[in-house]
Amino acid sequence: MTVALHPSIDNGIKQGSGSFAGGTLVCKCSDHPVKVGIKGDVAHNHACGCTKCWKPQGAIFSVVAVVPRQNVTVLENGDKLQIVDPSAVIQRYACKACGTHMYGRIENKGHPFYGLDFIHPELFQEQGSQGPQFAAFVSSVIESGVKPEQMPGIRARLREIGLEPYDCLSPALMDAIATHVAKSKNAA
Repeated sequence: MTVALHPSIDNGIKQGSGSFAGGTLVCKCSDHPVKVGIKGDVAHNHACGCTKCWKPQGAIFSVVAVVPRQNVTVLENGDKLQIVDPSAVIQRYACKACGTHMYGRIENKGHPFYGLDFIHPELFQEQGSQGPQFAAFVSSVIESGVKPEQMPGIRARLREIGLEPYDCLSPALMDAIATHVAKSKNAA
């Protein structure tokens, strides 16, 4: 039996066009949906198993990527947005009506990812954004109710579709975090 991970990757990874100029994210509301404009392509697109990221109904993972915060503009129905958890590092703005997370923003200027907003590329009306590159926080799906004995099958399925599973972020992103921390310690 094939393990269902997320609707946008269950039938394989769609690679991006390499020339995606951006598009519009749309929440799941059928009436007056929230629309958020994104300039340019996404980066570090990945399947995420953490318990904070928004997942479509029935999905084990979210699919999330980053874009520069200056490339994110609320276009329509921004009055429907609210922060899910004001105490979280990533301030996730979700539609009050349908619950879809539209973007997440880090306000702490000392955070390694300050300046990047987190979005869910499957919400784009347009096709062609960068496809997922890896899977992060894979073990965290256990905290969401996945049975530990399912993990070998989940990791095998991630590898089968081309996503290397990590129990943190990808090595390149972990290196970026460590570099940021090292530079901030040397600057102090």
